[in-house]
Amino acid sequence: MMLKRLILVIALLTIMIAQSSCGAVKVSSEELEVPVLLSRQFGLPITPGDNIELYEAASTWLGTPHRYGGNSKKGIDCSGFVWVIFKEVYGLSLASSSQGMLSSNCKMIAKTDLQEGDLVFFKTGQRKGRTTNHVGIYLKGGKFVHTSTSNGVVVSSLDDPYYSRTWVAGGRVDL
Repeated sequence: MMLKRLILVIALLTIMIAQSSCGAVKVSSEELEVPVLLSRQFGLPITPGDNIELYEAASTWLGTPHRYGGNSKKGIDCSGFVWVIFKEVYGLSLASSSQGMLSSNCKMIAKTDLQEGDLVFFKTGQRKGRTTNHVGIYLKGGKFVHTSTSNGVVVSSLDDPYYSRTWVAGGRVDL
């Protein structure tokens, strides 16, 4: 799987370089390096056409431990992570809880309509009365970045049985 991704990134870079040398597209070496580095960090084929600012912002948080109510590199919870990324990347202040984000900041969308930067909501655990208690940011290819209580800020797959079972909704914030 990793080999396929690496081959895809190399093929994409080869095409971009070939187009650049023909004068069709001007691509700086930095524009080529950043997506390759982010692709390694996220385990996804990231290209210059993707939301690089989103990936760069999220990459600085990867590995940060989980802490309920936290909003710093010492520890952050899921809604705090989403709040910080949306403030940094889009200049938006979202609600402070996953439930508030879903009810106040988002238009609900189907899982099949998810795009980079959309929010993904889950109901984990046995809490009653709430429709959601976990949120992450959709990347692409079925992957999302979020704060896991056990692993901190990580990239996970929507196809993981746990996240499939606890899925509530996708949400699109009006940018």
